Amino acid sequence: MLHDLLKPYDVILASGSPRRRELLTEMGINFTIRTIPGDEIFPSTMPIHQVAGYLSKQKAIVFTSDELNDNQLVITADTIVVVENQILNKPFNPEEAYDMLELLSGKTHLVITGVTLMTTVKTHTFSVTTEVVFKKLTPDEIWYYVQNYKPFDKAGAYGIQEWIGHVAIERIDGSYFNVMGLPTHRLYEELIHFLTK
Repeated sequence: MLHDLLKPYDVILASGSPRRRELLTEMGINFTIRTIPGDEIFPSTMPIHQVAGYLSKQKAIVFTSDELNDNQLVITADTIVVVENQILNKPFNPEEAYDMLELLSGKTHLVITGVTLMTTVKTHTFSVTTEVVFKKLTPDEIWYYVQNYKPFDKAGAYGIQEWIGHVAIERIDGSYFNVMGLPTHRLYEELIHFLTK
């Protein structure tokens, strides 16, 4: 069982996301939070489906071997929203959040989360994709959400667990928790594999 495999390790979640903290806690994993600022830049020629994994790995390698002990395990993650072959990052202001939600309105988009696991001796990265279908939103609905929920810390300008997830998402194909920012089922399996191979 995973909890037995994790006993020798101090798990570090390298993320400031409240949702990732909540999900990892709900998985029963004890961890500390440690974030090191870094640029979320990727090569312009990189295929979109590789971006989230690449960014999560970049976050992990900021922790050099000098900073990690042998008993530490780092978990990093990065989530992107893709619509019409365009990546939507976190909005800078209400107007940008509105524009993103207007773009998502009435369409199917992808949420891709890349996760990297790292110790002093090895690194492993994987990505999970979820397809999300939005209903057509009215301008009033978009503004209501932006003004009341201020989704400026969320890729694509929305949180599936908030009001908009209840009223605007017609269906999803894949992991709900992936859309929140951490694909918990896959993370559980990947951690077991990572710690036993």
